[in-house]
Amino acid sequence: MFSFSALLWLCFIYSFVGWVLETALAAIRQKKFVNRGLITGPFCIIYGFAAILISVGLKDLTGIWLFLFAMVVATVVEWFGGHLIERFFGERWWDYSNIKRNLDGYICLPASLFWGALGYVIVRWGNEFILDLLLMIPELLRNILIFTLSGLMAVDALASYLLLKGKSKQLDKWEKTNNNFAKVSHKLGKWITYRIENRIHKAYPNAEESQKKSQVDKTVFAYGCSFYKIALLFFIGAFIGDIAETIFCRITTGVWMSRSSVVWGPFSIVWGLAIAMATLMLYKYKDRGDTFLFWIGTLLGGTYEYFCSVFTEIVFGKVFWDYSKLPFNLGGRINLLYCFFWGMAAVLWLKKIYPMVSFWIERIPQKIGKVATWLLILFMCCNVTISCMSLIRYEERENGIKAESEIQIWLDKNYDNQVMEKIYPNAIAVK
Repeated sequence: MFSFSALLWLCFIYSFVGWVLETALAAIRQKKFVNRGLITGPFCIIYGFAAILISVGLKDLTGIWLFLFAMVVATVVEWFGGHLIERFFGERWWDYSNIKRNLDGYICLPASLFWGALGYVIVRWGNEFILDLLLMIPELLRNILIFTLSGLMAVDALASYLLLKGKSKQLDKWEKTNNNFAKVSHKLGKWITYRIENRIHKAYPNAEESQKKSQVDKTVFAYGCSFYKIALLFFIGAFIGDIAETIFCRITTGVWMSRSSVVWGPFSIVWGLAIAMATLMLYKYKDRGDTFLFWIGTLLGGTYEYFCSVFTEIVFGKVFWDYSKLPFNLGGRINLLYCFFWGMAAVLWLKKIYPMVSFWIERIPQKIGKVATWLLILFMCCNVTISCMSLIRYEERENGIKAESEIQIWLDKNYDNQVMEKIYPNAIAVK
C-alpha cells in the first residue's frame, strides 16, 4: 500500500522522468533543446498518471501478466490522452501513422511494448528504489519540497485550464473596467496562455490541426457525443446494467439479489461508467467492423473491471465480485469468459443499442433535457456520497469501531449491517 504523500512523490518523479525522456527525444529529432514541460514545471503529467495507475493497480501482478497489463494500461492512457488533446486543442501532438501496427496514429505496437517494459521496471524495482531514496531526505525538507512541487503542478493545471477554455479571450472584455483585480487576472491569463502556446508549439512542431471538425447542431439536444449525451448514457447504462446483472444472477443461481452499487435505486456504477467511457472512447470507431470492436471491447473491459476491483478493495476494504472459482481468472478480479462478455457488449451496444438510444435522447426538448440531466447528476452525487459513507461505516462496524459522531449514529440507524448485506450481498471483507 502507498501513502498519499508517497503517491504524490511518485507522480512528480515519474512526470519529471517522462519530461526528460520526451525532451531528449525532441532534442535528437530537432537538433536543439526543447522544453516539453508546461510553464515552470518540467513535468509530463501523462507519465506520472500512468505510473500511478500501474503502481497501485498492478502491484499484485508478476511476470508476463505484469508486463501485459502495464502495456495495456499505459497504451490506454496514451490513446485516451491523444483523443482529449485533439478534442480540446484541435491538434495532434504525436502521430504514429508512419509506424506499422498503429491505431489511427494515436498508439502503435512498438511504443506499447516499450510502455509495458517501463511499467514492469516501475513495479518491480523503480518504486522501491525511489521511496528508499526519499527516506534519506529529512522529513521537514520532504514536506517543503512536496508543497512546492504541488504548487507548481497546480499552476500547470490552472494554465492548461485557461488555455483549454480560452479564458484569455474572455478576459479581453474586462480590460476597460476599473477593477484592478480583473486587470491583473486578465494580464496573468494572457501571460500564462502565451507561455503555454509557445511551449507546446516549440515542443511539438509537427502538431497537426485535427482534420475532422465535429459538426454541432445547436438545435438538437445532446447532439453527437456531447456532455449531455454521455451523462444520460451513464444513467441509462447504470440502470440497464443493474437490471441485466440481477436477471443473470436469477438465471444462473436461482435467487434474486441486489446488484446495485449505491444505496438508493437500482444503479450499477460500474456499468454506467463502462457505457459512458466506451461511448466516449469508441464513438469515432462505431462504424468499424464487429471483430475490431469485439477485441478492443474485450481488452478495455477486462482492464476496466480489474481496476474497479482494485479500487473498491483499497477504498472500502471489500471485494464485490470474486472469479477465483472460474477458469482463466486473474487474481479473482477478472476472467476470460467475462472479458469476452465485455467484447460482445461493446459490439451490441455500438451497433444496435446506442443508435436507438441516441435517437430518443436527441428528441428530448433542450430545456427539459438540460434541467433533467443536472437534477440526475445532483441526485447521483448525493447517492454516491451516502453510499461511500455507508460502506466506510460498514467496515468500521466490522472492525469494532463504535459510533461517536452524529453521522456515524445516523448511518448505524439507517444503514445497519442487515441493510448493507441486502444491498451488497456479495461484498466480502478483505484485510
